[in-house]
Amino acid sequence: MAVDERSEAIVKTFPVKPKLKSTTNKSKTTTPESKYWKSFKSNQTQTLISSITSLSFSPISPHDFAATHSATVTIFNSQTLEPKSTIASFKDIATSASYRSDGQLLAAGSLSGQIQVFNVKKRSALRRLRGHSRPVHFVSYPRVDKLHLYSGGDDSIVKYWDVSTETAVSNLYGHKDYVRCGDGSPASDDMFVTGSYDHTVRVWDVRVSSNGSLLDVNHGAPIEDVIYLPSGGLIATAGGNTVKIWDVIGGGKLLYSMESHNKTVTSLCVAKIGEGKGDFANQYRILSVSLDGYMKVFDYSKLKITSSIRFPSSLMSVAFSPDGSTRVIGSSNGVLYAGKRKKEDNLGLVKSEWGKYVGFGAIDEPEKRVLRPSYFRYFRRGQSEKPSKGDYLIMRPKKVKLAEHDKLLKKFHHNEALVSALKAKNPENVVAVMEELVSRKKLLKCVSNLGVDELGLLLSFLQRYSTMPRYAGILIALAKKVVENRIDDINGSDELKGYIRNLKRSIVEEITIQQSLVEIQGMISPLLKIAGRR
Repeated sequence: MAVDERSEAIVKTFPVKPKLKSTTNKSKTTTPESKYWKSFKSNQTQTLISSITSLSFSPISPHDFAATHSATVTIFNSQTLEPKSTIASFKDIATSASYRSDGQLLAAGSLSGQIQVFNVKKRSALRRLRGHSRPVHFVSYPRVDKLHLYSGGDDSIVKYWDVSTETAVSNLYGHKDYVRCGDGSPASDDMFVTGSYDHTVRVWDVRVSSNGSLLDVNHGAPIEDVIYLPSGGLIATAGGNTVKIWDVIGGGKLLYSMESHNKTVTSLCVAKIGEGKGDFANQYRILSVSLDGYMKVFDYSKLKITSSIRFPSSLMSVAFSPDGSTRVIGSSNGVLYAGKRKKEDNLGLVKSEWGKYVGFGAIDEPEKRVLRPSYFRYFRRGQSEKPSKGDYLIMRPKKVKLAEHDKLLKKFHHNEALVSALKAKNPENVVAVMEELVSRKKLLKCVSNLGVDELGLLLSFLQRYSTMPRYAGILIALAKKVVENRIDDINGSDELKGYIRNLKRSIVEEITIQQSLVEIQGMISPLLKIAGRR
């Protein structure tokens, strides 16, 4: 019989592990793209005076960036991430900044309703555009056009400006609430999109004689930000805790709704990643930041979130450099989180044999001795070499250390394996052994063959761990079978009766707790539904 039993079982050459895994111990897989975003080392480079309302990168190398905060625009060096210059000619809080296509001029709005155009190098105001009667929250230059810009304010009016004459060429009406954001089309300098607190996004074309918008879509919440995607046919909107993708060419069709943030999404930007190489070279992602402190990376080609990074404060703005080397995030408490990506290749440098970087040129390398089969090193060559990128590694298998119960299971000593695990008092190992015995159809047979002392160990274990949610599924059913099969032994021992009484008490207490929780859930659920409607 022993030979037949062993032929039916699988010999265990590795430790048994519990199948009931805790949800908090799930291992997180690391993808190449998550490694890419983690390579941007977020440093708290600067603490500004107040909330950072907007961030904008210069389209011209070295791609310096401007941050608006309080009544100031600060320009940062994109290489050192240190302040380069400060523009402080505002009468109220600066709200928006936009570089011209040549990077020489910078336009910025403010809560005073005035728009100013500055020379970046001289920091002097070249033009002051007055026309909005309420605060201006959105100012932007077209993609290539150097003579015009468009703006939106709390007066619900969108204006298209001739910068040289300081006059509004067009006043565009249609929004019924604050205009807080907008973006220029990458396909045409005459088209742009604006978002408002009236829940709508409108697409405008200044070549159209009428003041009506070409298209409007309803996001369903006050719009905090709107951006064009690189193709020019899609737009992304942020409102509430949702980011939505719309097909402009298809008449404003909703393509996807991303609801991964817990609080209001405050800013969006498009990031080009890959730098021409890698598995995701020259691809685009949508970066979104929120008051919940998270930055989410969204791959809109696959309609999924590829990375999520947590910051210690509420986030107000985000920007990504055109060359893909710098990511900047502004927070509500004035902290600027700027990070540069570490490049794997150092251009213009070559690593020498001694681990130092030297410039290109003649390098005097020591002559290497030719290895011949008569040398011992000939048979050891290559064993100390470190693997290069792309090599396939064959690792030497590690020796598996088996615990006492694993060794007994390997020898098909089922009773001894269960008792050994019970004596070790490790609940995970005990449950793992029980699951293995269930798969071998030997658990009930082992319970029937246990002595009185060993049965006491089992009942003590059941009394202690049967009410734990992680183990309750198998232990409650086992406890019932133990009582049914060993009732005579239990009645004949006061000690075993004590274990049964304690087990019954624990189960009754757990049932009482669960009933109380169900009652509390019944009281809270209607309140949550009412709060959700509001």
